[in-house]
Amino acid sequence: MSHVRLFTALILLLALTACGKEPLYQQQGFVFGTLVEVSIYGEQEARAKQLSNHVMEEFDRLHRTLHAWKPSALFRMNHVFELSPQRAPIEPELAQIIRDATHYSEMSHGLFNPSIGKLIKLWGFQSDEFLPVQPKPEEIEQWVKANPRMSDIVIEGTDFYSKNPAVKVDLGGYAKGYALDVAAAYLRGQGVKSALLNIGGNILAIGEHGDKPWHVGVQHPRKPGAIATLDLQDGEAIGTSGDYQRYFMFGGKRYCHIIDPRTGHPAQGVQAVTVIIPPGPHAGTLSDVASKPIFISGVAGWRQAATEMGVSDAMLIDEQGEIHLTGLMRKRLQFLDKKTSPHEVP
Repeated sequence: MSHVRLFTALILLLALTACGKEPLYQQQGFVFGTLVEVSIYGEQEARAKQLSNHVMEEFDRLHRTLHAWKPSALFRMNHVFELSPQRAPIEPELAQIIRDATHYSEMSHGLFNPSIGKLIKLWGFQSDEFLPVQPKPEEIEQWVKANPRMSDIVIEGTDFYSKNPAVKVDLGGYAKGYALDVAAAYLRGQGVKSALLNIGGNILAIGEHGDKPWHVGVQHPRKPGAIATLDLQDGEAIGTSGDYQRYFMFGGKRYCHIIDPRTGHPAQGVQAVTVIIPPGPHAGTLSDVASKPIFISGVAGWRQAATEMGVSDAMLIDEQGEIHLTGLMRKRLQFLDKKTSPHEVP
């Protein structure tokens, strides 16, 4: 997909165009394979630019550290896994990321599983372009049977190794959210009172946009523009996983990048999942992670998956375009089509 297509696939940020002398500074870039935007309100332009530049540099550093298929610290880690049980040193930050991702994987009962990088590659999603592929059933079965898990990764002191050579970590469902938390901590530490961070539709709010909350929109999974809008409160993060961001069509069927580790196939039956995460030091990370197990669980299991991930505000749009959401999420959203009749679940 083109960069323009990627942009239209994101959660859209609404009403952020500076007008008159409004002290709003914005900077955009392309990191983590997606559009990134930093908006800072209420700071002098020179200082806002300096702060934004630092945030963008951090995003780029994390992208280069956590890239799954190009030279990076994570790439080198995956090479060591293939030589299991060979040991190698691990950097402190990467060690903490692996521990954190393992915690979320266990919380999701393995539905969020960054260790299935070989399946992700098999389906062609470790690439800048997504070409239609149909892996051989025996290849899929091979990696599902190998059952790589994040708990196979052992970190002892400053060294790491894997108990399972099938492990290949892909943090595509974690890195953007983690980067939001890193950036938010930096900006708050610098005394910034008002900012909005957007990495490919994962958005985190700091303070307010002047005298009102930051107002954002949730991308419609099948049409240009937003399906709903909401006010994002100080410290909250919102994230969406959709089958429209990274996908290919084959035989009239859509195959998206979200792989069900139980079957080895791209998850089906869902167009998009959106979650809102309350304020906290890991709000950004959870906004990225939590939507995946909910998406994979589908219409039948999404509500339980949300509960297991500690998410109270969640919305799922199924393959027919029907909307399912929690009562708390219903109270937050303003649907642009007033005829929308979502299925509300307590």
